[in-house]
Amino acid sequence: MAKFTAWAEFDDPKLESRYRRTTLGHDACQMQHAALLAAALFLLFGFADHALMGTERPFIWLMAMRITVAASCILLAIAVHRQPRLAHRRLPINLICLIAISGLLLTIPLRPGGFSTHLTSVLVVSMALYLLVPNRLPWVLVWNAYLIAGFTAAVLLWTPAPISVLTTNLLLLGVVNLIGGITQLRLNRLQRQQYLSLQEERDTNRRLQAEIDERRQLECQLRHSASTDHLTGLHNRRHFFELAERELRRARRNATPLALFMIDIDHFKQLNDSHGHRIGDQALIAVAASCQAALRDTDIIGRYGGEEFIVALPDAPLNIATVIAERLRQQVSELLLNAATMPIRLSVTVGISLLYADETTLDDALQRADLALYTGKARGRNQVVVAPPTSLTAVEA
Repeated sequence: MAKFTAWAEFDDPKLESRYRRTTLGHDACQMQHAALLAAALFLLFGFADHALMGTERPFIWLMAMRITVAASCILLAIAVHRQPRLAHRRLPINLICLIAISGLLLTIPLRPGGFSTHLTSVLVVSMALYLLVPNRLPWVLVWNAYLIAGFTAAVLLWTPAPISVLTTNLLLLGVVNLIGGITQLRLNRLQRQQYLSLQEERDTNRRLQAEIDERRQLECQLRHSASTDHLTGLHNRRHFFELAERELRRARRNATPLALFMIDIDHFKQLNDSHGHRIGDQALIAVAASCQAALRDTDIIGRYGGEEFIVALPDAPLNIATVIAERLRQQVSELLLNAATMPIRLSVTVGISLLYADETTLDDALQRADLALYTGKARGRNQVVVAPPTSLTAVEA
């Protein structure tokens, strides 16, 4: 819990400074309205002065004072509008309040009238200071002390009143200041407590948002882990078939071709046995990257299992699929792994099949591609083999 000073401000200067920055816009707007209202009231009372005093010299002096005060208030409103931070500066606000209160006190000797009229003006100004000037309780008390002292001196000098009446009205002014001060204290404390509650709510929302973002990131990681082969970074078998089934439905709906590759790394078991699983893993990673680089952006590649990979090629007739497969085979054949004893050349065998128009699953096309793959391996590996509808045709390396 934050601590408060005797003026119901935050005991922590940094916290109070942050609070004042958040209220600066509101305080500046309130200060502008208060200054313009004061200017309007001072000028409007000039009509009453004219009706009471005519155009005699005292009226001219009184109007000069009113215009001076009104002009000062208008200048303050303009300055605060251009530079809102002036609303929290001591000098400009204190100077305008000094001018306005002094102008009000000068009306007592300059304007003939009853004691009650001047008392009413002083009461209104005293309450307005508490209501219209934000975040300045110590200075409001100083200005009210100056107002009461000046009013008492002016009454004693220019508007004689019985001591009992003056005492009673001074007590009334004291009560007004007491109520205004207590109200300002409670309002200051309440506003700062609301500020703390709002900050706490914002902190809570930020924490919740951070937790939501973290959870979303974790979900993305889980989805990625669930759909990706951890070694090669390709789609795993389950996720590949989810994507391929989607392409199958699209191909049947649009009557477009869909080709399948089955890819096997040649002599992979021998590579593992001779050089160890670390070199075998490097071979899998290198071949996966090379295959992925040879494919189109729309093609889907996944790790089928062990050293085998599977590819679905949407909108790929047999001639295009064959060209892509040959490019893939050629790119892999240029790979060179650095083993401890000697460099290792890699190669792959690729089996190709097309989806038939009457097929509703990938099973038969996959079986034909697998059969083409094993035919290529039987014929010497490092080649592309196409599975036509009736017989197998090899595209030799």
